[in-house]
Amino acid sequence: MLKGIGFDDKALSQPQVMVSHAWIETMPCNYNQRELATAVKEGVRAGGGTPMEVNTIAISDGVTMGTEGMKTSLVSRELIADSIELVARGHYFDALCCIVGCDKTIPAGAMALARVDRPGLVLYSGSIAYGTWRGRNVAIADTFEAIGAEAAGRISAAELKELEDVTCPGAGACGGQYTANTMAMVMEVLGLSPFGYNTIPATDPQKAPASVSAGRLLMDVLAADRRPSSILTRISFENAIAAAAASGGSTNVALHIPALAAEVGIEITIDDIDRISRRTPLIADMKPWGRYFAVDLYNAGGIGLVTRRLIEGGFIDGSAMTITGRPLAEECERVVEAPGQEVVHRTDDALAAEGGLVILRGNIAPEGAIAKVTAHTMRSFTGTARVFEDEDGALDAVLRGGIKPGDVVVIRYEGPRGGPGMPEMLSVTAAIVGKGWGEQVALVTDGRFSGGTNGLMVGHVAPEAAIGGPLAGVREGDRINIDVDNRRLDVEGVDLAERMRDWRPRVAPYATGVMAKYAALVGSAAKGAVTRPPA
Repeated sequence: MLKGIGFDDKALSQPQVMVSHAWIETMPCNYNQRELATAVKEGVRAGGGTPMEVNTIAISDGVTMGTEGMKTSLVSRELIADSIELVARGHYFDALCCIVGCDKTIPAGAMALARVDRPGLVLYSGSIAYGTWRGRNVAIADTFEAIGAEAAGRISAAELKELEDVTCPGAGACGGQYTANTMAMVMEVLGLSPFGYNTIPATDPQKAPASVSAGRLLMDVLAADRRPSSILTRISFENAIAAAAASGGSTNVALHIPALAAEVGIEITIDDIDRISRRTPLIADMKPWGRYFAVDLYNAGGIGLVTRRLIEGGFIDGSAMTITGRPLAEECERVVEAPGQEVVHRTDDALAAEGGLVILRGNIAPEGAIAKVTAHTMRSFTGTARVFEDEDGALDAVLRGGIKPGDVVVIRYEGPRGGPGMPEMLSVTAAIVGKGWGEQVALVTDGRFSGGTNGLMVGHVAPEAAIGGPLAGVREGDRINIDVDNRRLDVEGVDLAERMRDWRPRVAPYATGVMAKYAALVGSAAKGAVTRPPA
């Protein structure tokens, strides 16, 4: 059968290598992946292997944002991981190269690789270039915030359209330290990606030759029988958390790192994330809260520069092994820092004393909730609860004047099971910031956030409302207190347990199909929202 599609005896006598990607014509994030797969395959052949290209699906968080389709994004993480795993097991590939791009494809590729535990690499297809609008550089989150600005009369509809037209100038994933670039950093610091590869932007001329080299490297990894189980250790996961925290990275790492760790039998909790973030300084001045884009980080010295700074400061263990067989510290020796760069600070000149990932607990979230707190975020806020049973109602209220300064927007029944799929709330959070309320309105939800979210926004509230979590007992007009320094999230003067005595579950949004299957199997956001078969 394989001879029928062009493979000869020589090719079939060599190791067979799966080159998977998620090319799809629905977003820019993965649009260059077939080209990169061709380059990787060239390197595999040069190294004595026989590559076979395999594709999977992808869902764009940005394109689906604010719609029912947004609920499919986190669900896709499991489906992508399952599909790569199935093909790897079914065709018994000797090694895997997982080319990943948009948010969920990155953890999914790594999860699949960890499950089959065969020699392999995770290659990030790269960040998009930034757009330029009226003399300033812009990324996708700027457009979402501009929607709120237009609703508030701060910009015109024509200006919003003008910005929309230039925000995404080509292939590549969202350009700030949003979820895709945060997870790309995680993969490189974990050691699953070749050092220096993930920082190279999608359309940079160096991406193709680096992909050829990655294909050659994969054959060396196969020859050495270097497997994910030898790379993914507690030390490497703690290193990756530190890098995410030091760069003001996405809160979605609290879902993806525990989920990946679980695949190799390591328990990483949200308390681990909070502990490591507390002791790690914020050193990368990155969008959405900072000044610079992923392309700027590449020009400054890349992910490796952040990593080296953290090793020098004692915040990352440089002895952790990488896929090349060399320790992380040795890989960092090749990093070249651009003279005069201002993207990555020294640890003794940090932007903030602790990292950006904060875990809160209280009577609303006994199992925990997460916020991204940076140098410009409020440390505390007490406001009046404005309660919404879904994202649509909240967005409408923000855009049409139903929310005012001093409010805490509460969005519930949007968790892993309740959504289902735990949709991102970027449309709402960006509209709040775009209206100029970044320090006047907060948000609390059992849904999740985009890496592009800014302001005091608390997500992943657990247990979620759909399974009887106390968030379901919050009422309009309650006073909610968010205290970052003391890690608290509470309704003041209310017995939520008493209110919940009469609570009844809502009818599930989906009765059949993939969404219903996911809702039946998914666990708490506090444990990575992983799916497990019934006990």
